[in-house]
Amino acid sequence: MNFDLPVIAPSILAADFTKLGEQINECTHAGIKWIHCDIMDGHFVPNISYGPVIVQSVRRTAPEAFIDVHLMIENPDLFIEDFADAGADLITVHYEACPHLHRTIQNIRLHGCMTGVAINPATPVELLRPILSDVDLALIMSVNPGFGGQSFIKSSIAKLQQLAELRSLLGTHFLIQIDGGVDPENIQHLAQERTDVFVAGSSVFKANNIGKRIHELTQKARVGAGKIV
Repeated sequence: MNFDLPVIAPSILAADFTKLGEQINECTHAGIKWIHCDIMDGHFVPNISYGPVIVQSVRRTAPEAFIDVHLMIENPDLFIEDFADAGADLITVHYEACPHLHRTIQNIRLHGCMTGVAINPATPVELLRPILSDVDLALIMSVNPGFGGQSFIKSSIAKLQQLAELRSLLGTHFLIQIDGGVDPENIQHLAQERTDVFVAGSSVFKANNIGKRIHELTQKARVGAGKIV
């Protein structure tokens, strides 16, 4: 994986599914190389989204994109193979949904995908310490998962700081991703906290001009990361 960090990762959960291909093309034409797919089962989170067929459609529409599949589901091991076969490049599972987390991470890698672990807003970062050396990405949920368009939970900033400190302490190189309530008002500050990947749903797909919004988010993230002086 070779990206010019920081990265904006539009979440298609917020897209208009009657225009999904068109809106994905708008994203890729605006320079997006990373697409986030939120998978919800109505059990682990109070909503149902979509399954591997939609991920296959994203892969066909954007064959060069990096597809990041975020499994907000119970028993994720039962579906890892399906999403890997559908075209996922990275599969992220929740700490809270995996009683045997190391086994699940090994299962993802066995199916040829990069690995991620996510935590909900009420889950302490320190609980991730035993797995951080084995994953490619760690995701801080900055809203309670289940629905798009929620307000950013401000305590997530402290969790980003803790995660970045753990990364330095352990000498690991996992990417730090944030998901929930990311918008033009907070993305620069979040980038200053050493965040690498910003999942943006409503702020991208509900904008009047998707391409302009992606450019705005990208520029502000790069300023926060010190890439633009």
